[in-house]
Amino acid sequence: MRIHELAKELGVSSRGLMERMKQLGMEAGSHMHSLSEEEVRRLREMMADAAGPSGGKDETEPPSPAAPSTAQPSAEEKTAPGTRHVVMHGPIVVRELAERLGLKPNQLIAELMKMNVFAAINQRLDIKVAQQVARRHGVFLEYEKKAPEPRPRPARRVAEEEGEQDRPEDLEPRPPVVTFLGHVDHGKTSLLDRIRNTRVASREAGGITQHIGAYTVEVGDRKITFLDTPGHAAFTAMRARGANVTDIAVLVIAADDGVMPQTEEAIQHARAAGVTMMAAINKIDLKNADADRVKKQLQTLGLTPEDWGGELICCPVSAATGEGIDHLLEMILLQAEIMELKANPRRRAEGYVLEAKLEPGMGPVATLLVKRGTLKVGDALVCGEAWGKVKALTDDRGVKVRRVGPSTPVLCLGLTAVPQAGAFFKVVPDDRIAREIAGERQAEKRQAQLEVRRRVTLDELLRQTAPSQKQRLLLVVKADVRGTLEAVEKVLGDLKSEKVDLEIILSGVGNVTENDVQLAAASRAAVVGFHVGVQGKASKLARQEGVEIRLYDVIYEL
Repeated sequence: MRIHELAKELGVSSRGLMERMKQLGMEAGSHMHSLSEEEVRRLREMMADAAGPSGGKDETEPPSPAAPSTAQPSAEEKTAPGTRHVVMHGPIVVRELAERLGLKPNQLIAELMKMNVFAAINQRLDIKVAQQVARRHGVFLEYEKKAPEPRPRPARRVAEEEGEQDRPEDLEPRPPVVTFLGHVDHGKTSLLDRIRNTRVASREAGGITQHIGAYTVEVGDRKITFLDTPGHAAFTAMRARGANVTDIAVLVIAADDGVMPQTEEAIQHARAAGVTMMAAINKIDLKNADADRVKKQLQTLGLTPEDWGGELICCPVSAATGEGIDHLLEMILLQAEIMELKANPRRRAEGYVLEAKLEPGMGPVATLLVKRGTLKVGDALVCGEAWGKVKALTDDRGVKVRRVGPSTPVLCLGLTAVPQAGAFFKVVPDDRIAREIAGERQAEKRQAQLEVRRRVTLDELLRQTAPSQKQRLLLVVKADVRGTLEAVEKVLGDLKSEKVDLEIILSGVGNVTENDVQLAAASRAAVVGFHVGVQGKASKLARQEGVEIRLYDVIYEL
């Protein structure tokens, strides 16, 4: 049993139960931590003792001879005059709670919004929130948890399969996955363009790479997969995700500028991810290029070049003339041989979501990088809280394929929702299991969101705001893809001001909708969009409600 499951059974928050565990000297890493039978027994006894003669009484209720017992509900309990007693079982859903309270669903939803709880008609509610609403309507709400089902959850079965190790005889060599990291304008995209003989940089707004791209390059009879992560400092989160799925990180450093702050940051990300590093000293065709100065700077950071007696392979290159490109590719393949990169192609595929977005006329699409196994058309898969059945696979050249193996990036169609960029994906036996696993994760996320929203209510925020204090600016943030969204959130989170505190109350992928404007109007927030448009009705509603919408194409403008 996990901490959050026991907390729900005992009617307390996961955080509260973790505090009790610390008092007993138990380990409590997170709400997903598994408990032993002995730990569950001790915690139940402790909570039973705490709910003794003084437990279970609400401060807002008048004194009564005995506190209501949650363990043994009775119809003869003494409650305040005129108070109805209602017992509910299983998940408490907005629609069902409204029926039991004699309200219309939209009335209950409006009341929840005043409590800073945003729930749809079929969404589950936290027990304490439901009890608080019930008390306002003169109802004492008792919650009885259904007995847990004995069969294991699908997610647990899949987790057990993930722990299986591949047999050595099933492993085959796979292409290396390479990421270009470095400072802005040091030539990462131009260098990759030279390798692929394309011109990607000229098509990007402001000449800066906005999203992660994945490309497979053939070098003789071998292949290399490149991930092109943006170099702007605002895209730190995207770059870190690229390093976490890569085998070799190539540090692109301009020979004229040398090592810059973002170069040092890239080195930290690569070290944290435990990947092998190489250095591509770019722009050696310039008159003021100084490769030796770059090597000295790298040595001061603990990266000694190979020709100076260290282990870091340094390759002088020029994206403009193509000088040194072949040598760089040879060194990448040589490093891959030393690392002995292998994977089992004869198993269900798993890997990571590199990028995801909502494509008009196509629905949710995701760029997946297969790490193990073979991904095929018709496979059922789960990506974080999203799931689906693969309808089509398209490689980096736009060619439709039936299957892809390890270390191969591919565009996947068939998901039911836009998955989180960087999420782990796995093929499961059938779409029923995929749907159940995604449903579990969605329910857990909703529960966590309810708990967070309940800690800081709108009324509390208004009470905290005073003329002498900072002004609070609430924002609704929308972006075209997940990677951009994460980058914008990072930029806004890093902004510091003595007069204003920024808080993002909602973020999502896609155009600005009526729901976004309604939430902004109710919360007195502004809407910020990046690489998105505004739906016609949403624009009209924004004018009516006085909601400000600002749209941007380049992150510098923020």
